[in-house]
Amino acid sequence: MGGFATALTPTHLALAALGVLLGTAIGVLPGIGPAMAVALLLPVTYGLEPTGAFIMFAGIYYGGMFGGSTTSILLNTPGESAAVVAAIDGNPMARKGRGAQALAAAAIGHFVGGIIGTTALVLLAPTVAKYAVDIGAPDFFAIMVLAFIAVTSVLGASRVRGFASLLIGLTIGLVGLDEMTGQQRLTFGSLHLADGIDVVIVAVALFAVGESLWVAAHLRRNVAAPIPVGRPWLGRADLKRAWKPWLRGPFIGFPFGAIPAGGAEIPTFLSYVTEKRLSKAHRDEFGKGAIEGVAGPEATASASAAGTLVSMLTLGLPTTAVAAVMLAAFQQYGIQPGPLLFQRESSLVWGLIASLFIGLTLLLVLNLPLAPLWAKLLRIPRPYLYAGILFFASVGAYAVNADVFDLLVMFVIGVLGFVMRRYGLPVLPAIIGVILGPAAEQQMRRALQLSDGDLVGLVNTPFSIVVYAVVAVLLFFPLIRKLVRPEKPSSPEEERVEV
Repeated sequence: MGGFATALTPTHLALAALGVLLGTAIGVLPGIGPAMAVALLLPVTYGLEPTGAFIMFAGIYYGGMFGGSTTSILLNTPGESAAVVAAIDGNPMARKGRGAQALAAAAIGHFVGGIIGTTALVLLAPTVAKYAVDIGAPDFFAIMVLAFIAVTSVLGASRVRGFASLLIGLTIGLVGLDEMTGQQRLTFGSLHLADGIDVVIVAVALFAVGESLWVAAHLRRNVAAPIPVGRPWLGRADLKRAWKPWLRGPFIGFPFGAIPAGGAEIPTFLSYVTEKRLSKAHRDEFGKGAIEGVAGPEATASASAAGTLVSMLTLGLPTTAVAAVMLAAFQQYGIQPGPLLFQRESSLVWGLIASLFIGLTLLLVLNLPLAPLWAKLLRIPRPYLYAGILFFASVGAYAVNADVFDLLVMFVIGVLGFVMRRYGLPVLPAIIGVILGPAAEQQMRRALQLSDGDLVGLVNTPFSIVVYAVVAVLLFFPLIRKLVRPEKPSSPEEERVEV
């Protein structure tokens, strides 16, 4: 109640609204996610008192996440890594004239996930932080292996192509200096590649540039009319399909966000996999425009964002780029997050948490009516639309490090994305390989160091054993199903049709 009293003052309300608007506007630009938005606006807040500054940051955080989902859905160009999954079904929905419905599902998903996640933050922060400390390197590595297998097994028509795509992503993730030894890997002697290739550049290149080149290659053959916008609101059938994913997503997202080295990438992938498994009537629509594929991951991402604040506020451990920037902002004001923060700076912490509820409400109120307006972006003729996408993708890639070399890297990887589309390789496993590959390698090496190189060190905890059991089920379930239910021999007529 004291936090709401702090957050509901006119000044703090105005700062929350400004943060949501700025976050959404900046998040809509491909490649400029909430972390960069908070970092860019950090100097602007020097004149503000700490509570007002963090309330504004909270609005930017959620606004930036929704803005990233908007470009992901409408233009197949994720603004940040947490919005990657939204493109899988959100963009096909937009192509079918259901862009407004996809955006509305995302906005409501963000609201529901954020409210449930923030409520869990209030109620469970001390308990979750207590158990999160006990999760070690073998457990983290097992979770990441599960994410790799889940994505490559579920997406795409062929597991071989899925694993080939994952291998491409893991290879890109190796570029740069080895964090433990300082050895250069795949840099070809270039100092520009010593720091590795930024995830945002890879995501924008594979999605936006690859998609633009693919469309350009087919425009002469098939000059398509502008994509229809369709009716603006969710119908009863959409709500009936979306309400369960909205409620399920937060229970996947919040725990992953709360554990150190968590974030929204793994849980959004797992949420997508879960919704596809649970949806029997509409399973064939996944990847072609299933509303569950937008609603679940978006609710998961929002709850995960609330979860990241658990370890940041109670342990002082930033689990995402945004949390790291916010930690720097705390230190800028001479405040050290940790177990004593709730005692020493109680008005600031509870004002910040209360502002999350207010920011989420403002996000829904502002963006739900704007969904049809955003969807009208699709009325732009495709040559102009994709030229604009290339322009904003270039701006976003350049803004990451203000380096022209990043533009060259983006277009090279964009050509790779075009080739992957040409030969039917799904893009998403490559993205998850880039995002999680370096972290998985680091956790694996830590686990092996603790066990003196013994491979048993990777499976020496009950949690990791359970996760590997789930991995084994995912890998061998299709084989077991074929053995249990052998396929019926086809008739001569069917064989002729197949030939």
